[in-house]
Amino acid sequence: MSGIHALMNSGRTALFANQSALQTTGNNISNVNTEGYRRREVRLEESMALDKAPGQIGTGVNAKEVFRYFDSFIETQYNDKSSDREMWEAVYEQLSSLELLFNDSREGRMNEALSEFWRDWQELSKRPDDNNVRTALLGKTANLVETFRSMDKDLSKQRKQVDEMIRKDVTRVNEILGEIAEINKMIKMREVPGSINMNELHDRRDLLVRELAEKVDINYMDKGGEVTIQTKAGHTLVQGGETFKLKFEEPKAFPNVKSNFDGEIKFTGSSGYELTIEILPGDNEFKVSLDGGKNWLKEDNGDIKEFSVGAGYENRVSLQVNDIEIWFEEGPGPNPLSEGDEFTIVPKSAVYWERNTSSDMIISPQVMSDGTLNERRLTGGSIAGYLNFRDHYAGKYSEKLDALAGSLAWEVNRIHSNGAGLEHMKYAEGTYQVTRTDAELGSPNSGLPYREKLQPGNFTIHVYDENGDVESLSPKFPTQGELGNDPDGWNGNFDPEIHSLEHVRDAIDHLDDIEAAIVNNRLIISAEDGYQFSFSDDSSGLLAGLGLNTFFQGHDAGSFAVNDKVRNNIVHINAGSVNGAGEANIGDNTTALQIASLQDKKVDITTTFEGKTSQTIQNYYNSLSGNVGSDTSMSRFNAEYNRSLAADLNRRQEEKSGVNLDEEMSNLIKYQHAYQAAARMISTADQMMQTLLGLKM
Repeated sequence: MSGIHALMNSGRTALFANQSALQTTGNNISNVNTEGYRRREVRLEESMALDKAPGQIGTGVNAKEVFRYFDSFIETQYNDKSSDREMWEAVYEQLSSLELLFNDSREGRMNEALSEFWRDWQELSKRPDDNNVRTALLGKTANLVETFRSMDKDLSKQRKQVDEMIRKDVTRVNEILGEIAEINKMIKMREVPGSINMNELHDRRDLLVRELAEKVDINYMDKGGEVTIQTKAGHTLVQGGETFKLKFEEPKAFPNVKSNFDGEIKFTGSSGYELTIEILPGDNEFKVSLDGGKNWLKEDNGDIKEFSVGAGYENRVSLQVNDIEIWFEEGPGPNPLSEGDEFTIVPKSAVYWERNTSSDMIISPQVMSDGTLNERRLTGGSIAGYLNFRDHYAGKYSEKLDALAGSLAWEVNRIHSNGAGLEHMKYAEGTYQVTRTDAELGSPNSGLPYREKLQPGNFTIHVYDENGDVESLSPKFPTQGELGNDPDGWNGNFDPEIHSLEHVRDAIDHLDDIEAAIVNNRLIISAEDGYQFSFSDDSSGLLAGLGLNTFFQGHDAGSFAVNDKVRNNIVHINAGSVNGAGEANIGDNTTALQIASLQDKKVDITTTFEGKTSQTIQNYYNSLSGNVGSDTSMSRFNAEYNRSLAADLNRRQEEKSGVNLDEEMSNLIKYQHAYQAAARMISTADQMMQTLLGLKM
């Protein structure tokens, strides 16, 4: 084609090309406020030229494709930062609410309740026989108990609310994955690279990927149209048109790959930790790790803690990790527990990645012993933020609050159990229950909350007859060689490593005028008719450990309470003590003074993640409150920092791919003029044709 026809064809192609450009520009202007829309432009390409005299002559222009402006490198950076931003904003949002709980500037907070508690014990030491002071002490103690329980309830409530947020986010993630997979299918089916671009579908997918990155941290890979999305840890979420879902499931326990055990591992209790159980050689003992096996729970001397395997619920073992108890149920097959078997206990709702219909992998964030996040799990996005808050931050505060309540109960009970009130006792019931009555009280198999506080030693029971005459007796326990013998031959002191609750019962029951029994796995001591009794000189901690003659009951913030015996009868608030002659003088204030002095005494407080610390009870609470404040401040800084970085990256992407109205109006004028010129060119070619036809006539 040459000459006038070529000129007319060039005008025609120019009309079509500029019309496409005008339409694309108009679409840009129309979508200037559309979220996720990327600026588009028509790529123009010269038509094939003709080689002839006087030289190569062009044949017009083609609208080759409509492409969009988009920087995938910036987008990847933005998605990374948005994951970090959402993670920290989720943590900060929840910590901000929690900070109010530990704000001691409000009336009725913990510091005030503790101060009043110590003050009333000081008042009791001044007037130990004044029932009004005793009543006031019970009232202030009730305030302290309610403060502990209220804080524990609020912590639990907020963690449950976070569970609902996680469940909602997981549901939305699965919806997003399904939408992305469908878009992938449509793009693969309809797109012709370099010619027909599914720009609208790409924009929709990029917007969904942005939303996904706000929920979980991701890697996005586009290999020639075959798009794959994985978590940063490598768990595939989308591969082309296929999806792999997330699940938010209830607490469970399961064997690891290393185990061939035919039975099941079971547990009770809940915790923010994940527990790895490994069976040791020998007599089916095991060790416990809270960070996937990198570190194992240790004794105070640095040795790894070893627990005896329990078969059946009645032989469950207490781990003293948030009151988790575990046991094994034997299976029907030939494979018993053996050395090296590993199990994972997840005593909390957790997020799992569904590898296939029969195999799930836990991907909930895991904080390692050095404070870093396990990089084989989720580390970013709102889901990771909520889980980190629930398990690490709120879990840490809850454990410290439990440790504070437990330490306060123990320290007060340790003194109170050696004291005496205004009347002797006819009956004393232990408030702490064992799991197995035949297990050594110092072992995990006993399930006794304060088992690690028990020491070798003994105590004295003072028995009073109707005339007030007293006989002071100390129970005799079997030595290692006497364990199977009759109590008549027992001649030793209590040892938590060898003596069970049954041994304690038998040793006390063997005393004159006193009876001991075990009811509901608790020890009960009663005096025979005409007799009463009191306690003193307990060097073993056994009375406090069993909850006998104590002021408090419970061992954590949720169960913390005043002993029912004390609450129902104020005469059993022990202000005094029994002297060497077995006398309990009404004006004695020994016990009240000792409890009041606890306000300034450093005590040992132990948590799983911090180990043992030595502080006053008040200072320990202040450090807990300070932890909440510093964590909130740190999370706010990280949220603001990542918000700023993400905003900068988004601005850079908008500079490249966003619609600029001034620029689009300029393009509109440019393409309009080009269109008019093309039309003029066709008109000119037509006139030339008419002139040529007129010459023939």
